[in-house]
Amino acid sequence: MPKKIKNAPASSPWDSEVRLLAWLATCVSVISFLYYFQRADVLLYGDAVAHLNIARRVFDSKTPGLLQLGTVWLPLPHLLMVPFLISNEMWRRGVGGSIPSMVAYVFGVIGMFRLVRGTLSRSVEPDGAARVAAWTAAFVFAANPNLIYLQTTAMGEALYLALFLWVVVYFSEFVRGDAQARTKCGLCLAAACLTRYDGWFLAVAMAAAVVLMTFLSDNEATRAASRFRVPRIAAAKFVLIAAAAPALWLAYNGIVYRNPLEFANGPYSAKAIERRTQGAGSPGHPGSGNPLLAEMYFLKSAEANVAENEWLQRTWILLAVAGVVGAALTYRGKSSQGASLPSAAGLPLLFLLVPLPFYALSVAYGGIPIFIPAWWPFTHYNVRYGLQLLPALAAALAILVYLTMRAERWAPRLRFACVLALLAVVAVSYASIWRAGPVSLREAQINMRTRNELEAQLATWLEKLPPNSTLLMYLGDHVGAVQKAGIPLEHVINEGNHRTWRQPVDPQGLWEHALADPSRYADYVVASEGDSVWQAVHDRHLPELVEIHVTGQPRAILYRAR
Repeated sequence: MPKKIKNAPASSPWDSEVRLLAWLATCVSVISFLYYFQRADVLLYGDAVAHLNIARRVFDSKTPGLLQLGTVWLPLPHLLMVPFLISNEMWRRGVGGSIPSMVAYVFGVIGMFRLVRGTLSRSVEPDGAARVAAWTAAFVFAANPNLIYLQTTAMGEALYLALFLWVVVYFSEFVRGDAQARTKCGLCLAAACLTRYDGWFLAVAMAAAVVLMTFLSDNEATRAASRFRVPRIAAAKFVLIAAAAPALWLAYNGIVYRNPLEFANGPYSAKAIERRTQGAGSPGHPGSGNPLLAEMYFLKSAEANVAENEWLQRTWILLAVAGVVGAALTYRGKSSQGASLPSAAGLPLLFLLVPLPFYALSVAYGGIPIFIPAWWPFTHYNVRYGLQLLPALAAALAILVYLTMRAERWAPRLRFACVLALLAVVAVSYASIWRAGPVSLREAQINMRTRNELEAQLATWLEKLPPNSTLLMYLGDHVGAVQKAGIPLEHVINEGNHRTWRQPVDPQGLWEHALADPSRYADYVVASEGDSVWQAVHDRHLPELVEIHVTGQPRAILYRAR
């Protein structure tokens, strides 16, 4: 370690506290990965398997290239996985998708710590109360059982949360006078926009804040009362950087799919999937068309991610509200206990609440359901989305700890007891999750059990096929079988092997040619009842090698084509 960093002051980005936290987070990440890996839980989610294979087919496909990234999921998570998936073993076992998530988890923990310590510090050198609050926030974030599980998978939650936190970290540092942080914030924001659509909403909120700060700074009275000023040129640069990533994705969809909003209203969008699964005339999922009800489901999913017991869940919400109210009162100077927040420093923390309106609108109008086991329809689906509120909950508890420690009129023993009580709530809540199992893990176990069973059986048969055989198979449903069997994707003719800009069909594409004449292009055919391959070969009387039946899944048939 260079001497300059080793002897860095406490305000340095990589001081001794941050380095210690990084090592602790790395240990948690690696140990949890080894635990879930040996239990074969890393590849439970169908979405995790899909993410891995989208990244893999960029270079392993009959038609490799960046167009294999598709349209619905944003590209950055897949691009980060590509270098680790060159290894066949890291692809088959899912390790290549876990590494970016694990790295993101460590940086997310550091970001949570730096955000709280920086915003609550009254000077360049943070005081004891700010340090304790920062460690509290880092503990609440890093020790969450659901995040610990998801960071071992190829799911995108850990990566987005890390980017989300660093966006707010750099925005906070920019507000405190660091001009270079503005550019870093914009770059992290662009990366967040290429990771999840949550980032687009965050970009709009931050761009609006920067523009507002610019116009407010033109008023002398406001400028005198403010600790920051944004020149118009700097604000314009920030807005352009924030808008670059969404503009790039819209352009990509417009050029390739002839529809800039293909990801939102195309055949593979959330709305289209909901229409196919529920049928025409269906009232939709809970919260559909009702932002208030949608918000309640999202908040309930957030509760389910931080505690298993209903009373503990309510306690978290009450503490979060208390943290927000306490921050607002002390910022206005109305505290009667002597505690206060640094002037204007806590305002960037409001961006941690951006998931509240985003998911209310997404569930209500975006075709994105959230099913909670405690509420109708009493099952699990997208419960993990509640983790997006974890940084806000962690920050709220940290603010309560900070205000408690700075309550000068309270006796030291009382302050110490209150801090211990807050930490006890966190410990008991997380213990209840470990006893029952993380809800995000249970979601995967419940929803993917039959699908994974079918893929395991199909993979057993695919492994017996001659090497270098060519398969015709729709990969959108059961690509995990090909992955488990270790068959390179370049040996599989699938729905991605055509020119996407010829939607909805490409008469000259390999996929369409193979569907029209399977025996000419493929040695074997895998058809799942109802998919496009099934429809293409159903009346061709191909020799049937095996038929696989799993309760709750369409039957799958392996044919010999020639």
